[in-house]
Amino acid sequence: MTKKSETTSVRRRIPFISEIIRNKTFYAMMLPGLLFIIVIYYLPMIGVVIAFQQYNPFKGITGSPWIGFKNFEFLFKSDALFQITFNTIFYNVVFIVLGIGLALVFAILIDEVGSRFLAGAYKSILLLPYLLSWVVAEYLLFSFLSVDRGIMNYLLQLFGVDPVQWYSEPSYWRYILPAAYVWKNVGYFAVIFAAGISGISTEFYEAAKIDGASKFQQALRITIPMLAPITITLVLLQTGKIFYAGFGDWGLFYNLPKESGVLFSATNVIDTYVYRALKTMGDFGMSSAVGLYQSCVGFVLVVASNYVIRRYDRDSSLF
Repeated sequence: MTKKSETTSVRRRIPFISEIIRNKTFYAMMLPGLLFIIVIYYLPMIGVVIAFQQYNPFKGITGSPWIGFKNFEFLFKSDALFQITFNTIFYNVVFIVLGIGLALVFAILIDEVGSRFLAGAYKSILLLPYLLSWVVAEYLLFSFLSVDRGIMNYLLQLFGVDPVQWYSEPSYWRYILPAAYVWKNVGYFAVIFAAGISGISTEFYEAAKIDGASKFQQALRITIPMLAPITITLVLLQTGKIFYAGFGDWGLFYNLPKESGVLFSATNVIDTYVYRALKTMGDFGMSSAVGLYQSCVGFVLVVASNYVIRRYDRDSSLF
């Protein structure tokens, strides 16, 4: 058998090699991105062993003593475990429902704007808060809620209502935090939905008009069902981070309440609790244990959510 025929035989036996050779240009283009993902996201996963060690930076991972699950006791034996777990899940569920639901509504409304210039302007206005940091949002919110110089109390006084101590009453923050999240993030999701709407064939809407369907009926029967794959994907991605305050962007809970201790019953979540507890202790093992716990719960939730979706609509599931 000649060398050429041997090479051809190997390619036939190993389809993977044949695929690489046939599309080598595309795989070469993919290589930088693949290396980036491996280096940034996968190599650091070796550090999860710190969660099971009494980690000493000078001794490193190989020299630090192994202590099993002792680092996890910090969180699970905490008196505040129920409160911070409830707050984290409660807010994130509200964020998913309000954030994605309102973004879908805004995307449909923007799509109905006839002028492309106005539609682009509305998208930009909605997206602008997403580009601001929570530190900037903190000062903006304070200008509204300040007791003596805030806009809200000024308006209340115009109607004869006494000023409200916004930073002293936890119950108000059950509404303020979701409102702040929606203000900052709804534009980002709306742009994603708007891109999805632009991909829907106009033939569906033309056929609906011929049948006498109203704009509301077109949105309900065509737009929303056609956007179901995008909606499910966004929900699944957010579900995976449901144990992370603000889906990983926990400045919402740390900056906006201005570290007011009387608000902790409504604003303290897993990330802020761990940060406040560990910033003085500087224990890498405990913080790694909490991070590993959050990641494992998120992984289980994604798999479970995807399983439920797969049972009802296989094509909409991620895997």
